[in-house]
Amino acid sequence: MTTTAPHANALKIMVIDDSSTIRRSAEIFLTQAGYQVVLAEDGFDALAKINDHHPALVFCDILMPRLDGYQTCALIKKSAKFHATPVLMLSSKDGLFDRARGAMVGSAAYLTKPFTKDSLLAAVREHTGGGTVATQE
Repeated sequence: MTTTAPHANALKIMVIDDSSTIRRSAEIFLTQAGYQVVLAEDGFDALAKINDHHPALVFCDILMPRLDGYQTCALIKKSAKFHATPVLMLSSKDGLFDRARGAMVGSAAYLTKPFTKDSLLAAVREHTGGGTVATQE
C-alpha cells in the first residue's frame, strides 16, 4: 500500500526510505495523527510520485541505493513546482557534517532515526504550520 487517506483534505506527507520498517513506522504515526501518507522506496520512486501527489512535506532518508537523500533533496529543491516544499532528512547518523550537507542541498531540518512518534509529529507541525484535520489525544 503506497497511499493512505484518512481524510480527503488532510495534509499529504511523503516518506522516502529504503527500509520498509521505517516507512511503515512513519506511515502508522502519521496516519494516526490524521495525515495522508505517500511512501517511496528510494529517490527515483519518490521523483516518480511527487508530481502526482504534491506532498506538503517530505521526509527523506540519506543513505539509499541508486539516488541518495542528498541528491533526491537537491532535485526536489531545483524543481520550480516543489522548491518551497520542506524536505526533512532522516538519518541514523547525527553528525554535524551530515546536517551541514543536508542544509546545503536545501533540507529544512534533520531527524535522527530511530525517531519517536512525538519527534516525527513535532517536525511535521513545525514545518507545515501545524495543520491537520484530526485532533490528537
